[in-house]
Amino acid sequence: MTRSLRAKLVFIMLLLIVILMTVVTVFLTRGVRDFYLDEFYRRMTDAFTGTEMVSALRDAANEPDAAEMMEKIIVAYAGQLGIDSGTRKFYILDGKTGSRLAGAEIPRGETLAVTPNIETALGGDDAYSGSSGGEYMDAAAPISGDAGRFIVYIRDNRETATTLSAQLFRMILEAVAFGLAAAVAISLLLSRTLLSPVQGMTEAAEAMAEGDFSRKIPVESEDEIGTLSRTFNTMASQLEATLFELTQAEQLRRDFVANVSHELRTPLTSVRTYAETIADTPDLPDETREEFLRVILNESDRMTKIVSDLLDLSRLDSGKGLDFDVFSIEKSVRDVYDAIRPIVEKRGQSIDIELHWGMPDIRGDKARIEQVLMNIMTNAMKYTPEGGAILISCGVAGKNVWVKIADTGVGIPEDDLPHVFDRFYRVDKARSRESGGTGLGLSIAKEIIERHGGIITVTSEIGRGSAFTVSLPIAGTDA
Repeated sequence: MTRSLRAKLVFIMLLLIVILMTVVTVFLTRGVRDFYLDEFYRRMTDAFTGTEMVSALRDAANEPDAAEMMEKIIVAYAGQLGIDSGTRKFYILDGKTGSRLAGAEIPRGETLAVTPNIETALGGDDAYSGSSGGEYMDAAAPISGDAGRFIVYIRDNRETATTLSAQLFRMILEAVAFGLAAAVAISLLLSRTLLSPVQGMTEAAEAMAEGDFSRKIPVESEDEIGTLSRTFNTMASQLEATLFELTQAEQLRRDFVANVSHELRTPLTSVRTYAETIADTPDLPDETREEFLRVILNESDRMTKIVSDLLDLSRLDSGKGLDFDVFSIEKSVRDVYDAIRPIVEKRGQSIDIELHWGMPDIRGDKARIEQVLMNIMTNAMKYTPEGGAILISCGVAGKNVWVKIADTGVGIPEDDLPHVFDRFYRVDKARSRESGGTGLGLSIAKEIIERHGGIITVTSEIGRGSAFTVSLPIAGTDA
């Protein structure tokens, strides 16, 4: 592609030079012809209009040897008329027949043709006209006297104009040759300057088509080419990031499907196993049968919880499932605290609350925010041993309110902290399943908080507990 563009650029430059020089040649040569034509007829008109030369010619026309005397007068005024022995000659013609009487010799074997100007002069009128495309320029002035009627005829064969045009044409050809060479050199330089980024883009695009987005184009100018190069590099980076995100999303999708299958397969296997045992053992003791039925119910509840959580995630992913309104975050924190306190105290744990006075309202889905707080408190309760403590506190920071739930539980390993909000991720998988966890609670909490324009963070230390902090924008501020 680059070669073809370079060839096109060179061809265009050469074509422009040729067209330009052709136009210049046409105008210059035509200008030379028109200049000589106008100059000739201007000089003839001035010379034969009320001048001393015309008076002398009329006096000579009264003499017996009028033609010879008129010839001498014209010779005397040859400089004024531009007459020479080569290109511009004069003739004294018979005013009735147009035949030569004196003046320049007519080459042997040739005749002096009667031109339109001579015909006009034979009619008694001055004639100073001609065509710019003709082979000659001529002028005829009738002179009458006692000796008869005569015509002073001046003819220019245009050899001077032709010679000058030829020289001018040769100069233009030399200029064209030089211009073509310069055009080739300049076009090659321009093509290298302008097309190098294009070549780089082509190579980068080919590399991108093969999956390599690391190729970058050097930005060597601040013009449109530089802007295009920067834009291309930005596009490549964005495509690389998008491809990475798509790859990650695809991997997450596969992991999600695998996790869902695994999470549902385990309770289904238990349900089927216990159900088959009950069906295949008619004489199963009542206590054992009741225990098996209790396991089946528990596993069914667990599957129901998984499906419910998956539906919540699906609604949140699609932007649905939230009902926004202005409400008191302080009251919601107190309600959640009042609801979970009996359960915490029953487990031999302590729970306390610290609220700042005059907490501002927030705008959001009250039920969903309380769901998040309840989920975090439930996790704190599950992973805090007997005798441990849970503290709920909240306050205001800038345009946000925050709620912090801290416990003195087992803590979360540092390597697991970046993944606690991932779907189906469990720090202690065996213990989580035993406690009925699905690994989706914190993922749902993160989705809900982010849909409200807030953030949720966690800090933890093994053996000393964890602290989850929810930050939400105050009602009336930009989320």
